[in-house]
Amino acid sequence: MARTLEQADMDAIVSLCKRRGFIFPSSEIYGGLGSTWDYGPLGVELKRNVKDAWWQAVVHRRDDMAGLDAAILMHPQTWVASGHAETFADPLVECKECHQRFRPDHLGSDPTRCPSCGGSLTEPRQFNLMLKSFLGPVEDSAHQVYLRPETAQGIFVNFQNVIIATRRKLPFGIAQIGKAFRNEITPGNFTFRTREFEQMEIEFFVKPGTDEEWHQRWLKDRLQWYTNLGIRPDNLRIRQHAPDELAHYAKGCYDIDYRFPWGWAELEGIANRTDFDLRQHQEHSGQDLAYFDDTSQERYIPYVIEPSGGVDRATLAFLIDSYDEEQAPAADGKTEVRVVLHLHPRLAPVQVAVLPLSRNPRLVPKAREVYDLVRRHLVCQYDDAQSIGRRYRRQDEIGTPLAVTVDFQTIEQDNAVTIRDRDTMQQVRVPMDGLVDALIQRLQLSS
Repeated sequence: MARTLEQADMDAIVSLCKRRGFIFPSSEIYGGLGSTWDYGPLGVELKRNVKDAWWQAVVHRRDDMAGLDAAILMHPQTWVASGHAETFADPLVECKECHQRFRPDHLGSDPTRCPSCGGSLTEPRQFNLMLKSFLGPVEDSAHQVYLRPETAQGIFVNFQNVIIATRRKLPFGIAQIGKAFRNEITPGNFTFRTREFEQMEIEFFVKPGTDEEWHQRWLKDRLQWYTNLGIRPDNLRIRQHAPDELAHYAKGCYDIDYRFPWGWAELEGIANRTDFDLRQHQEHSGQDLAYFDDTSQERYIPYVIEPSGGVDRATLAFLIDSYDEEQAPAADGKTEVRVVLHLHPRLAPVQVAVLPLSRNPRLVPKAREVYDLVRRHLVCQYDDAQSIGRRYRRQDEIGTPLAVTVDFQTIEQDNAVTIRDRDTMQQVRVPMDGLVDALIQRLQLSS
């Protein structure tokens, strides 16, 4: 069935997320905490599926990758070596009356007055975006640490550990999924920009001179990952960074942008970090981080290609891109609006719903038998509340690809059930002894 919505409405997405248990405002009973969000029962499954799909694609299905899970807290010297301690900052002005801080480019028509209370503003000053904490009972500079602003540095400081443990040869990469924290001044757009977020990050180490070829290969691979999982190609674009916007470590960088309801915005960056990070950590730690190439008998510092994407941003993009509102037949013979998430089966929080035609005592035991069978193989949900039509709509709204209906014909005649497809709403009768195979075939989970 063709999509009817060109673009989803953000208010509809936020409402659906709260109503169906994808995403809740954090600490809501206390009034919430600005731009922090909790993933509910369906949201945590969707987000986990996004991470699992990424890990499968970049680690398990490749022979040139290894995984890592580095600590959030790192030695403070890490951030001196990486440049974050000195350069990871935004210029901000502060209101002399209410003491709120703003970026100068967000002040609007009068750059001398506070947009909140109208008070006068200070001159711009640099404020570091890293969140500080302290190790131990004493809160002084000697015990100060930072919550990591990116996961990349945990990979760089473990470069030699991974080589020794795995005996990897270049080119190879290290992948990591983990939390990062940035004291953003202007978070917003739901889960797109938050102070606490999760990254899916790769550092791919290559011989200098081969870096540009690998940069293009990773750019192609990462774009394909999004389209393979259902993002419409028209909603994706590649944007190359201009020389004046490159990070201090980057030789080149491309963004994979998604067309969100508020405009184009970055999903993932693929940067050529050269040998900057390993050289910096070698200099500041005194440890040799060079690589010995058995083939060429050379020692050199590898270059690094870094595909770095946001788990929360990707999850939001998959939600938005799958959302649709369609005209569908209603029980009274008229039509009604059907809200449906066309999520890829690998991402859907629930893969199969088992629905008895009604709560009739004769149907429920058989439906429970079907449910127990299916959930041993697939992520399954049982639902018998309200009419069968309402239950179909609920499953459509949370993106469940397939529904299995148990009716009186099942128990009285053929021991078969009906499989309903979310996207086409077509139904087919399947014998019980072939049900699991039929479901797996229709889900095409290998794609």
